[in-house]
Order: sequence, then C-alpha cells, then structure tokens
Amino acid sequence: MTRLYLTRHGETYDNANKIMQGQTPGRLNDHGIEQAKEVAKKLAVKHFDAFVSSDLKRSIDTCRIIAEPHHADVRTTPLLRERDWGSFTGRYIPDLKDEVWPDDVESLDMLKARARDFLEFIKREYPGQTVLAVGHGIINKAIQAVYYNKEMKDVQKMTNAEVRVLDL
Repeated sequence: MTRLYLTRHGETYDNANKIMQGQTPGRLNDHGIEQAKEVAKKLAVKHFDAFVSSDLKRSIDTCRIIAEPHHADVRTTPLLRERDWGSFTGRYIPDLKDEVWPDDVESLDMLKARARDFLEFIKREYPGQTVLAVGHGIINKAIQAVYYNKEMKDVQKMTNAEVRVLDL
C-alpha cells in the first residue's frame, strides 16, 4: 500500500486578495510560509520516501519547506497543477459569481482525468512507499473525488497547508 499525504500549498498573496490564480506561479505570503513551517514541524518525525509537488512555484516552495527537515529533494509534476481557469485567471473571484464560464476553462472531466493520472503515477512510481505531495485546492479536490468515487461538490475544500492522508 502506498500512503499519500495530500497537501495544499500555503497561503499566497493572490489567495489573500481573492484572485483566481489558476496555473500562474503564485507566491507564498508570510502567513503561507508560516503555515508550511507548521506542517514541516508536525511532520518532521514522520518518515517519507518522497516529496512530490505541482510544478507551480507556490507548491514547490511549500513542499521544499516541508521536505527541509528530511533533507529531501522535491520532484515536480504538471499532473498536480491547479485547474486551468483560462480567461478567468487573474480575475477577482467575487466578480465571477454571475459570469458565464468561458470555453477556455479546463473541464471537470479533464481535471478528473488528470487526477486519475496523478494517482496512477504515485502508485506506479512509489509502490508501498509514503509520499507527501503538495498541490492546489481544486486539483486536490479532484484527486479526492476520484479516490472516494464522489462528485467534486461532495468533497470538502482543503484550507491552505491542510494535509489529508489517502491509502492507495
């Protein structure tokens, strides 16, 4: 059995300002750095075989902070990238409430297919190992929806730097 510690990146400036980040790099704010340090402290005594991150800066930075006490490298993968919000990217989230979704937003089917691919990647690359992976709010939700065979709306949103454990 492979154990996956699925983690969301720490808070970013765009999270705090309610900006739709999507697949932009993002930058942790001071609070986000502290959140990552708290996770690192809590998990410092646990054994991890690998640390995997989205290839977006906010997740890589979070993962590096968590991996630091373990003196471990971080492997990145685009499979863990946040949902591509297309032309909604960079917009103020409250302004999007009544907007018609543009055609360039990554579909839920595509997102869930990527989530399935990520879970298969972890099982294939790290069989029987313990892996900490840092992703994003929506892709992490899709991963859990696939894992639990639920609809996306039925998976509780992860807060910044929250960790959930999945046994694959």
